[in-house]
Amino acid sequence: MGRRPRRDLLAGLTVAIVALPLALGFGLSSGMGAEAGLATAVIAGALAAVFGGSGLQVSGPTGAMTVVLVPIVHAYGGSGVLMVGLMAGLMLIALALARAGRYMALVPAPVVEGFTVGIACVIGLQQIPSALGVPTPEGDKVVVLAWRAVQEFAGDPRWWPLVLAVAVAGVILAGARRWPTVPFSLLAVAAATVAAELGGLPVGRIGELPVGLPAPSLSFLDLSELGTLLGPAVAVAALAALESLLSASVADGMSVNHRHDPDRELFGQGVANLLAPLFGGVPATGAIARTAVNVRAGATSRLAALAHAAILAVIIYSAAGLVARIPLAALAGVLLATCVRMVEVGSVKAIVSSTRGDAVVLVLTALATVALDLVAAVIVGLVVAGALALRAVARHARLDEMPLRPDLPGDHTEQEHALLAEHIVAYRLDGPLFFAAAHRFLLELTEVADVSAVILRMSRVTTVDATGALVLGDAIDRLERRGITVYVSGIRDNHHQPLHALGVIARLDAAGRVLATTPEAIAAARDHLHRSGLLTAQDGARREPAAEVHHR
Repeated sequence: MGRRPRRDLLAGLTVAIVALPLALGFGLSSGMGAEAGLATAVIAGALAAVFGGSGLQVSGPTGAMTVVLVPIVHAYGGSGVLMVGLMAGLMLIALALARAGRYMALVPAPVVEGFTVGIACVIGLQQIPSALGVPTPEGDKVVVLAWRAVQEFAGDPRWWPLVLAVAVAGVILAGARRWPTVPFSLLAVAAATVAAELGGLPVGRIGELPVGLPAPSLSFLDLSELGTLLGPAVAVAALAALESLLSASVADGMSVNHRHDPDRELFGQGVANLLAPLFGGVPATGAIARTAVNVRAGATSRLAALAHAAILAVIIYSAAGLVARIPLAALAGVLLATCVRMVEVGSVKAIVSSTRGDAVVLVLTALATVALDLVAAVIVGLVVAGALALRAVARHARLDEMPLRPDLPGDHTEQEHALLAEHIVAYRLDGPLFFAAAHRFLLELTEVADVSAVILRMSRVTTVDATGALVLGDAIDRLERRGITVYVSGIRDNHHQPLHALGVIARLDAAGRVLATTPEAIAAARDHLHRSGLLTAQDGARREPAAEVHHR
């Protein structure tokens, strides 16, 4: 499996120690019980490790998924959650077969980096109660819970948990910097456990564990509920896909040369969620906290994640009493150190320093992750990044007035050029003509005054959408209502379809005012001026167009 199995096994052991209390806690907080959390960590963790597309990803129950599951438990009960998990698994497999994972690459780097920073903050805030030795307050907003924990600690300080958490985090951070291959997470937790036992320290422990996994069963299956549970299943599948692929992307960023396969990752998460409910497990996703611990512990392949699941299974059956004595504060220290190491300070500085827009996207995504939830955070980041990108693209769209002289066919006198300039104006449209920039064209075009003909040169238009085409048609109508004749030249072949479909140039085309080249359009405009009496026959005398018809 891996080139360095010893490192992978040690990483798996470290992750298992970290994942154990998380699995118990998330199972309990979801309303399904600690057993459900453990079943998810073992079954989904093993299946996602084998079938998933990331060699570094660790999957299991997560806090973000718990938030989604709580209302489902209240509305449909435990069997409803198991049904939703099974349905979400099928949806994830369908997404994988449709190769939808590739679109994750379209998420901008500032969104991913802001997501990572926000997750690090959330994980750190979640550890405050355990690090301070106070019970976790009720609620789901991590900032509020952390503040309440601090207030309770201030009223009744309990210093030993804080000492253990800070000591464990300090040992991990200091030791990993000097000896990165040593599993300091495991050593620090073991040392803290021994110290707490020998010193009889008054600190909270993991506590009694359920023994064994339930036998696989489909007793929860109720086909009559499929329609009712479709909406929740879609939400769970969307979160599982989003969190798993973002977590895999974060793992790639934390490693040197690892790259995940997004479609295979969706497939692996689908298989995991399809089968975990049979053992009473809740829906699972790639877990950023455990994945980060896995990478930092030196994992090199999927053997680490598989070992983590196997070790959890062994612990459930044989070492529940020993693990029950681990201080919660020591595990809080492990995750606090993980939060610090998750954030790549150099990468964050580089993105913040690159452009103001990138800095805004990163900060907003991070704040939304802390204040809202993971899905909302990514949506906020994508919307802001998309708006800034459209703004940047729209700035490249220009409407420039062009002198007629270089485009005039034939040989003309200075008086004729001056006379033509008084009656004809040519504009060149550069860049995309789409919804983000089209209305600026309308404003600029309709400001044209004191001319008889306008030529729109469109050979440099790169994109035309429905909005751009309709706005262009509106501008043409406004100009013609003022008695200005409009000519269009140089329309690209692939732009004729939207312009004709929306009726923008059909009337101009029928009137012979849609020309292939700008010189042809100028000649047509001059003929129009001649017929209107604005140019005399003598002024209009000219030679046949020379070899300039290739200009557009």
